[in-house]
Amino acid sequence: MSKVILKAEDLDGYLTPSDKEILSRMDDLYRQAMVSFNILSHGSDPGVRQREETKLIEQYSVMGTVMQEICAKEPRIQVYSFVTPQENHGEVSRLIAKLRDLKTERAEFTYYVQRAFELLFNQAFAGAGASGSGAGPRKNHLIVKTPVDIPVQNYAVHKIPDVDEQVKDTVMCVMLRGALLPSMILSKEIEEYSSQRHVTPFALFRIKRDDSKSEYDMEYILDLGRSYFSLEELDGKDLVFADPMNATGGSLVTVVKYLLDQGVKPKSVRFLNVISALKGALRIVRAIENTTVHTLWMDPVLNDRAYILPGLGDAGDRINGRDGETRSRDMLQLIADYGANIADLYRSQIRTIEETVLRR
Repeated sequence: MSKVILKAEDLDGYLTPSDKEILSRMDDLYRQAMVSFNILSHGSDPGVRQREETKLIEQYSVMGTVMQEICAKEPRIQVYSFVTPQENHGEVSRLIAKLRDLKTERAEFTYYVQRAFELLFNQAFAGAGASGSGAGPRKNHLIVKTPVDIPVQNYAVHKIPDVDEQVKDTVMCVMLRGALLPSMILSKEIEEYSSQRHVTPFALFRIKRDDSKSEYDMEYILDLGRSYFSLEELDGKDLVFADPMNATGGSLVTVVKYLLDQGVKPKSVRFLNVISALKGALRIVRAIENTTVHTLWMDPVLNDRAYILPGLGDAGDRINGRDGETRSRDMLQLIADYGANIADLYRSQIRTIEETVLRR
């Protein structure tokens, strides 16, 4: 068996009747918002535009409140703007706005993705409650030698969260291809916060969805022949997946269900993404035990092609650029395309990825 396929109807089978009722309600709310979208797209009268903008703000406020109420009942869905202090929300809101913007070009888009995963790391590993105690993880200390040596060599002491216990058994699981750079960013954060400078092992899964199909008959295809991982190295470990977008949850569920079928028993599964659709987050926590979804922002619905609305387009293409028409790039080609600056910044992660690919 070289390929594993999961179908959309299998995913929906995990949703409860209550989930489906909530999702239907969100669809109704978003359809109302699309009426305003249409007027704003075609209307030029200032009074009309102001009225529709006010209505749109109110509609988004209602949708946000509903999503917050849903997530409050499901602790395995952690949305940054729902679980952090109000004063932190402006930074994240502005960041997401920049990523959504059509005018944000590739280099700037990548910069904001890096910032996003730094915030997600803090939320998932280093923030209040990350240790399970509600008080935040213990503190560690960094003693840093500085360039100042007059009148003596200077050192600085900095307190940082002690994440060693959380990250010691972590494996970065990469759902190629859009998740490659986010996974490297997150692994770098783990390395920087670990007192042992722990560089995570990598498991690389080539998975894609069949975009010729609709959201309702979508297929998720795991290509084992172009994936690189060891089942033994995943067993009993904390599996961490990083992906800019969680639309349907199908790719993650396909990979994890395959691992479970092969006898792998993860200690935990964490999924970190910049934007998650409500439906995708619910499907994941319903389908996989001991899983937590950490997301900076939650969007309300999917369209018929299974794209997040309002979303930000194809995050993989906006980070990596588009593949040629005849052949998609492999992970080493993608890394080369990132350029010297990123390759140098993530050199420990790239070395580990190369070893994972070449040893197979």
